[in-house]
Amino acid sequence: QVQVLEFGGGFVQPGDSLRLSCEIFERTFTTTAMGWFRQVPGQAREFVAAFWFGGDKVYAESVKGRFTIFGDSAKSTLALQMNSLEPEDSAVYYCAARSSALPATLQLTSAYDFWGQGTQVTVSF
Repeated sequence: QVQVLEFGGGFVQPGDSLRLSCEIFERTFTTTAMGWFRQVPGQAREFVAAFWFGGDKVYAESVKGRFTIFGDSAKSTLALQMNSLEPEDSAVYYCAARSSALPATLQLTSAYDFWGQGTQVTVSF
């Protein structure tokens, strides 16, 4: 059974940095793209960053210049380096993976086939 697991969430202060990691276990498919989303209670899941392996990276405007996404296609691992964190970045962060090579809009949750359970990031004094 495919498992997507996120690591690295925690409690930090504004201005701090944090790195999230994601791994896919029992993978039975070729990962073509991976991404990060986040969600706060009562709101829809929000796109953060994503890329097609071997392709360009895409970022939400709210994190551009502060967050960096990177990964390893052979290992199907993903990371999100988050710098200059703000209280507004507090959310549960989800890792997602896509198994199809067909065109898709990576900013949409519907582009992904597999999701992790999420890891909490809290930014506060």
